[in-house]
Amino acid sequence: MRVAISRLALILALLFVAPLRGDVDKYEVYAVRFATIANFRVAIVDSGFHREQYFRQFAVKDYIKPSDAIAPLGLKPESVTDLIVSHMHWDHAGGIDLFPSARVWIQKDEYDYYTGDAWQSPNTHGGIDPDDVQAIVKRNIAGKVSFVRGDDETTISGLSFNVGGKHTWASQYVGVQTPKSTVVIASDNMYLYENLDAHKPIAQTLDAVSNLRAQDRMRSLASEPRFVIPGHDAAVFERFPHVSDRIVRIE
Repeated sequence: MRVAISRLALILALLFVAPLRGDVDKYEVYAVRFATIANFRVAIVDSGFHREQYFRQFAVKDYIKPSDAIAPLGLKPESVTDLIVSHMHWDHAGGIDLFPSARVWIQKDEYDYYTGDAWQSPNTHGGIDPDDVQAIVKRNIAGKVSFVRGDDETTISGLSFNVGGKHTWASQYVGVQTPKSTVVIASDNMYLYENLDAHKPIAQTLDAVSNLRAQDRMRSLASEPRFVIPGHDAAVFERFPHVSDRIVRIE
């Protein structure tokens, strides 16, 4: 996957349950920049990357490991209980092994394809790292992978899994209930705010119509369009209040 470095801000969206009473759990949502990107449940959407080959391939700046980037929130890697993988590209699934206790949630079709049929052809696994595939298979063997089958609004209280816009074989995005609003973590189903504002499909999609349909759905789920959070737009860190130099709170 190629993204202009000047527009690149890989983020981790950290979701953890606030201590509120009610029928549906509520969450606080943070965007944590790790490169120029408990007993409350602590869930992370996408795990970033840390493998050496990508530092040789890309001019990565201001890097710290995703597992270290969450420290200002008082979180340790081993305290992360759930890791929601939006899709299997290296910059989103490349840090699964950094969160050793986490249960991984992924669309079953995404898992099945990229651990199987995608490797039968040289042209159907671009952006997928073999080490990341091995990492999620090992987590599955350990009984720590849960499969999502399409849209799912009930499995985790306060979170909804939603079928994405074919950025990969079966990418997904996540809706999050906060105390005041509904936030949609779009990941790469929407690269930039420009995609939503201009109703443009992302540059890399297997189906542009599907991608636009997903964008429309994300807009309808979010309390306001500003609460649809793109996967690779540095403007996220300009639009929301800062917790630290690398972290903003989505509110």
